[in-house]
Amino acid sequence: MSPAETVDAVVIGAGHNGLVAANLLADAGWDVLVCEATDHIGGAVRSAEVTAPGFVTDLFSAFYPLAGASPVLRALELDRHGLTWTHAPAVLAHVFPDDRCAVLSRDLATTAAGLETFGTGDGAAWTRLTEQFTQILDPLLAALFNPLPAIGPVTRLLRTLGTADALRLARMAAQPVRRMGEETFTGSGGGMLLAGNALHADLGPDGAGSALYGWLLCMLGQTVGFPVPVGGAGRLGEALDSRLRKSGGTVRRQSPVEQLELDASGAVSGVRLAGGERIRARRAVLADVPAPILYRNLLDESVLPARMRADLDRFEWDPPTLKIDWALSHKLNWTAEGARGAGTVHLGVDLDGLTDYAADLATGRVPQRPFLLFGQMTTADASRSPAGTESAWAYTHLPRRVPVTDELVADHVARVESTLEHHAPGFGESVLARHVQSPAALQEANPALVGGAVNGGTAQLHQQLVFRPVPGLGGSATPIDRLYLAGSSAHPGGGVHGACGANAARAALRRNGTLGGVGRRITDTALSRIYRG
Repeated sequence: MSPAETVDAVVIGAGHNGLVAANLLADAGWDVLVCEATDHIGGAVRSAEVTAPGFVTDLFSAFYPLAGASPVLRALELDRHGLTWTHAPAVLAHVFPDDRCAVLSRDLATTAAGLETFGTGDGAAWTRLTEQFTQILDPLLAALFNPLPAIGPVTRLLRTLGTADALRLARMAAQPVRRMGEETFTGSGGGMLLAGNALHADLGPDGAGSALYGWLLCMLGQTVGFPVPVGGAGRLGEALDSRLRKSGGTVRRQSPVEQLELDASGAVSGVRLAGGERIRARRAVLADVPAPILYRNLLDESVLPARMRADLDRFEWDPPTLKIDWALSHKLNWTAEGARGAGTVHLGVDLDGLTDYAADLATGRVPQRPFLLFGQMTTADASRSPAGTESAWAYTHLPRRVPVTDELVADHVARVESTLEHHAPGFGESVLARHVQSPAALQEANPALVGGAVNGGTAQLHQQLVFRPVPGLGGSATPIDRLYLAGSSAHPGGGVHGACGANAARAALRRNGTLGGVGRRITDTALSRIYRG
C-alpha cells in the first residue's frame, strides 16, 4: 500500500467495536481500512494457548450475555461466517463463604426453586422479575444501546410499561443493588446474584445505579444465558473479520496510528502511522480506542476546547484487573454442588464482604478477601481442553492507587488459589500450568487496557449516558468534524455488544448524507436492521 493511499474511512483499532463499525460502513458501500496496532484482531475478545498445549484460554473477556442479546451482533448474522455459540449446563453460581450456593439457570423453574431455599417467596419474586424483563426486553435494549437521546426506544418502553411501572423501573435503576435485593427477596440468594453481577463492572453493592447493571446481567443470564463462542473468544473477532473482508473492507495489523491529521478547516483528514505512512480519509475516522488515548495521544490537545481538556483531567478509569489462567488436570471438586455445572462462579465473599471489597478498592487498600469471578471454560465449551480436564481462569481487581509490584501480584495469586482450594479441595494438585496476567501484562498485550482497566472507564453513574466519556458528549461525537469515538469509552460503555461501534458508524453515515431521506442505500443492510423502528 502506497503512502498516498486514500480511503473513505479509517478505523483505528480492530477490537470488536472497530470491526463492527467497519462492517457497517462497508455495507453502505464505503471503502474502509482498519489499522490495528498489534498483530492480533479482536481487541479484548481473543483466545490462545498460553497455559499448556491443547488448552484454549480466553485472554481477556470470556462470557457474553450482552453479545447474546445484542441487536447489533444479531443483525450482522455472524453465524454465516463461522461463529457458533454454546452454553454451560448452568449460567452462574455464587458460592457463599459457608458453601451455600445460589445458582442461575436458563431454566426459570430451576433458578426459582433454588432461590426459594434461601427465603420463602424468593422463587416467585425472581419469576416476576423475569416476566417483566421478558415483556420489555426489545425496547429496553434499544433504549440502552441506541445513540442518545434514544427517543423512539424510550417511547416504546414507556408505552409497554405504562407511566407508573416506568417510574418504578427508573427508581430501581437508580438504586444501590443491596437495596434492591432487600426490597425484593427475603433470603440472601437472589440479592447475592444481583450484587455479584453488578461487580462484573465496578459497581459496588451500595453505589447508586448498581441495581440496573446487576439486574440487567441477571435477567440476560436467565433469558439468553452467558454464551461462549465454540473454540474460543477469538472466533467472534474472526467472524467479524471474515464478514468485513467479504464486504470489501481491509484490516492492516501491526499498523499503529501515531497521529490524526486535520485539514485547514479543523476537520480530520486522515492518519499518520508510526512508520511515517500517511493514509487519507475522505469521509471519516473512527477510533476504537479509549477516550484519553484518542484525545491526548493521537491529537494535539490544543485543538480541543479548554473545558474539554479540563473534563479529561477528571476522566476515571475502572479498577485494574488481575487475571490468572490455569490448565487443570481434572474438573474442580466443588464442595458446593451447584458450582459444578456453572460456566461462571462467583466466590470469596458474601454481600457484606462485597461492600468491604468495593471499599478497599475505593480507598486504596489491597483487598484481603478478594471477590473472585471464576470461569470454567471447558464446562461451557468441551472444545477448550482435552476430555476430563478444565481450562479455567479467575479475575479480581486491585486498587488503582497502589503500585502493583511482582510481590503484590504473587501474594494475590496465592490468596486467589487459597480461596479456590478451600471451596474445591485438590485444586492446587490439579494445576498443570498457570499463566498470570497482571494489570501491566494486560496493557502490554492490548494497549487499550490502560493500567489493566477493561471497561474503557468506570461504569459508575457519573461517567455514564451524557457524561460518557465527558459531560456533554454522551456517545460517538467528538469536537473534531468527521472524527468519531467508536470504543467502550463512548455510550453505552463496556461489554461485548458492538453498540459503540455501530453508533459511531451510524453517526459517520449521517454526517455524510448516507442516512438522509429514506436511506435508500442501506435499506437492506445490517445497519437498517439494528435501528429499524
